[in-house]
Amino acid sequence: MSWLRYLLFSVCLLVFSQQGDAHELDPGYLDIRETEAGVFSVFWRKPDVRNVPMDIHVQLPTSCTPSTGPVPVSDGAAWHSQWTALCPAGLQGEVIEIVGLSRQNTDVLVRFQPVEGAPSTSRLTATQPQFAIPISQSHLQVGWTYAVLGFEHILEGWDHLLFVFALVLLIRSKGRLVGAITAFTVAHSITLALAALGHVSIPGPPVEAIIALSVVFLAIEILKRDDMHLRLSERAPWVVAFCFGLLHGLGFAGALQDIGLPDVDIALALLTFNLGVEAGQLVFVAVILFLNFGLKTLLKTMNLLSYQLVSRANAVAGYTIGGIATFWLAERIYGF
Repeated sequence: MSWLRYLLFSVCLLVFSQQGDAHELDPGYLDIRETEAGVFSVFWRKPDVRNVPMDIHVQLPTSCTPSTGPVPVSDGAAWHSQWTALCPAGLQGEVIEIVGLSRQNTDVLVRFQPVEGAPSTSRLTATQPQFAIPISQSHLQVGWTYAVLGFEHILEGWDHLLFVFALVLLIRSKGRLVGAITAFTVAHSITLALAALGHVSIPGPPVEAIIALSVVFLAIEILKRDDMHLRLSERAPWVVAFCFGLLHGLGFAGALQDIGLPDVDIALALLTFNLGVEAGQLVFVAVILFLNFGLKTLLKTMNLLSYQLVSRANAVAGYTIGGIATFWLAERIYGF
């Protein structure tokens, strides 16, 4: 799959363009809890965009006082506000809108907890910025909401995708590649569950820095690859993938903790979020393999493949991946 290195420059440009606007892709989170009949505690968290809050606002029904919240304050990663709303008629069956969401490239998770009964969860998007609070919500609706969030999270996590991309470039054996992806999946599923349930707690910035370091490691392995003498990362890639997968799982858990888990259906939400992550990862790998099949056939037809070209492309891939990951590492360490 050496031809894939030719695609790396375009991938890198996309990575840098997305990395600069990472917060714009972060989901918003609205939590509404009924503390007593007609009284609701509202917590509203919206993304940071270049050190200012994203231009989206909660609009409760006009029967509520107040129908919008106070000016948000920053916690360093996002902007949040909290207030108490009086809604004498209640909120079930009423419509809540995120004003301005139709102009943004993000979504908002809305969670409603009545004073009695099960909570409901919904995902609002640019094309669907309103949410009618249901009387009740099925397990299927909760599961689907968190599965979509997991799917979107992995496809927006450029460091995770670059790690998987580097694995695909490094490992030539299909059997070993399957083993490595499986080990990566098992590992990050373990730490995702442990961290999301509160059994493991590690500060986010060091985890993000080590995730960048894991990509640097794979870049070095690509540069040092020798077809005559396979390194450990090629002989037993599942060992490397499993170890680093534990760290990547903590990164997934950080995103899930920012979104929040329902008080009930925790296991379902956790499972479906993880399944969504896996679905996104498999789609990404499938696209790479599909492009591999098509472009490899084309290059063979044009007789463009040669040992010298492959060697140079290998160096370009390693240095480019390593350069991006080193930039992320320095940026994240500086952010401490």
